[in-house]
Amino acid sequence: MSITGTLIIQMIVFLILVWFTMKFVWPPIASALDERATKIADGLAAADKAKAELSAANKRVEAELATSRNETASLLADAERRAQAIIEQAKASATEEGNKIVAAARAEAEQQTVKARESLRDQVAALAVKGAEQILRKEVNAGVHADLLNRLKTEL
Repeated sequence: MSITGTLIIQMIVFLILVWFTMKFVWPPIASALDERATKIADGLAAADKAKAELSAANKRVEAELATSRNETASLLADAERRAQAIIEQAKASATEEGNKIVAAARAEAEQQTVKARESLRDQVAALAVKGAEQILRKEVNAGVHADLLNRLKTEL
């Protein structure tokens, strides 16, 4: 065999190999590559979609947190206002009650002062009658001299 014949036979075998590869081997490889490219593209699209959803979820969470912070702050402010109002009301009630107690104590002291004066007047009148008895050396009748004794009490 000559080199030319070998070369021609090798070219024919090579062409058969190329034809066989293009007919039976290449299509499954190409479809597998296409499927893989599709899966990768789908995965990237899903990742982008997930990123967008995550971003939207983060924004919703931030908005909810902001509203809950505002609500909490307003509830705390309302509670503080209510507490201050209750404290002021309690102070006013305590002041009013204290004033009532002081007024009652003053009235009772005044009544006791009046009673003490009356008691002292009676005692002074009794002493005056005893003194007059001893001065006059005779008994003074309280029933007879009641008008005189009453005038004496009022003068004291």
